[in-house]
Amino acid sequence: MESRRPLLRTGGTLLAAVALLISGCSSGSSSTGASSSALPASTPEGLEPYYGQKLTWRDCGVPGFQCSTMRAPLDYEEPSAGDIKLAVARKKATGPGKRLGTLQVNPGGPGGSAVEYLQAYAAIGFPEPVRAQYDMVAVDPRGVARSEPVKCLDGARMDAYTETDMTPDDDGEQQQLVASFQKFAEGCEKNSGRMLPHVSTVEAARDMDVLRAALGDKKLQYVGASYGTFLGATYAGLFPQRTGRLVLDGAMDPELSARRMNRDQTAGFETAFQAFARDCVKLEDCPLGTASPADAGRRLKDFFRRLDAKPIPTGEDRRLGESLATTGVIAAMYDEATWPQLRDSLTTAMKENDGAGLLALSDSYYEREPNGKYANLMSANAAVNCLDLPPAFKGPADVVKSLPDFEKASPVFGEGLAWASLNCSDWPVDATGTAHRIEADGAAPILVVGTTRDPATPYKWAQALAGQLSSGTLLTYDGDGHTAYGRGSDCIDTAINRYLLQGKPPKDGTKC
Repeated sequence: MESRRPLLRTGGTLLAAVALLISGCSSGSSSTGASSSALPASTPEGLEPYYGQKLTWRDCGVPGFQCSTMRAPLDYEEPSAGDIKLAVARKKATGPGKRLGTLQVNPGGPGGSAVEYLQAYAAIGFPEPVRAQYDMVAVDPRGVARSEPVKCLDGARMDAYTETDMTPDDDGEQQQLVASFQKFAEGCEKNSGRMLPHVSTVEAARDMDVLRAALGDKKLQYVGASYGTFLGATYAGLFPQRTGRLVLDGAMDPELSARRMNRDQTAGFETAFQAFARDCVKLEDCPLGTASPADAGRRLKDFFRRLDAKPIPTGEDRRLGESLATTGVIAAMYDEATWPQLRDSLTTAMKENDGAGLLALSDSYYEREPNGKYANLMSANAAVNCLDLPPAFKGPADVVKSLPDFEKASPVFGEGLAWASLNCSDWPVDATGTAHRIEADGAAPILVVGTTRDPATPYKWAQALAGQLSSGTLLTYDGDGHTAYGRGSDCIDTAINRYLLQGKPPKDGTKC
């Protein structure tokens, strides 16, 4: 079974995800079996029925896993407005020794299914000592996968959306791009209007606290990757006294605006591409030439321009244009293990006029199935991001002004990623969050992990978050790819394992 890499999709920038075939959970149920008098004094007023619920576990259909359904209020400010149901899964500790409690996990996104991540990777791929002593648990965040999923467009309309020209050449193409974003937003409002105002990261973090209580844990133990670091940091900011051992791997900086975040991420992709190009140009068969990384970037950009003018065949009804090709290349930046696949795909596209390989990378990124159906990842991603922060740009004129800054950050990807950042400009629900500092005073030591050439969450974000958190400790991996835990570094894994099992973080500033 392939492992699922943590993922991050911020603003209009959509990052790679590996498609997986995962068996679905059968829903369990929950009941309010505990009386309010049995609940701790810290239980928020009016939320006793949620904090007091008992989860009923059932077989998932996946060996070794159990599933349940947890109730949460649609609106924490008005609990009487109704409930939502959240999908939960667990795999009990495998070892005979001391059990340390529950370890919640989240792969990022926003929009990534934590349940699928648990079943496909975390509960079988995390180091054995951790799995032996912790019950591994995941909840699909509200609006995601099995938890009241946000729905926007059907498969055919999603195909058209992903093929939209993201590098408009004139006013007419700019308006077509704006219209595409508007149609997407209108579809979300039409199909998921009830959920759209209530899928923020703050609300998802509060759901995690309800789950902590329902599981009987006094404190949250958690491993969050990519956007999951923002979710974990948000939890620590809300509930510092209930924060236990938190690993935030591939960290985000909560002080950044949407525009700054997207610009930084654009630079992150350039850093990753340069690493790929340095490796590629050493090879005689590099499809981008053997001159230099800078020349490789120019050749790739020229190839994108040719596709913009004339898309190429893929062996199916869809053709490979600039947008899908760019997405395919970005997908491969996620993990250096994908570089050979990218070289092969670029070779067949550039030399044989066959776009099938890049299209496959793009489809995995968007979680598009062979039958044309999409997971709800992109829908949930936009819904959460557009609620968490005010839009990066108000309109096309704002993007045009920022193009030089984005193109400086990445000559290859800057233009397209700047225009992609326009996606929240016409969102039907106003943002409820703002960029802010998270200190989490009073929390136990929190371990922040950063990778020096991470494309999706630039290393400086990890430095920033570790500096903000009052109890933050920074652990650095000098390497390529997105996130560090479980990616082959014994130094990283040993430090994180020791923290999770013994509560002892490495010395601040440790590098591997």
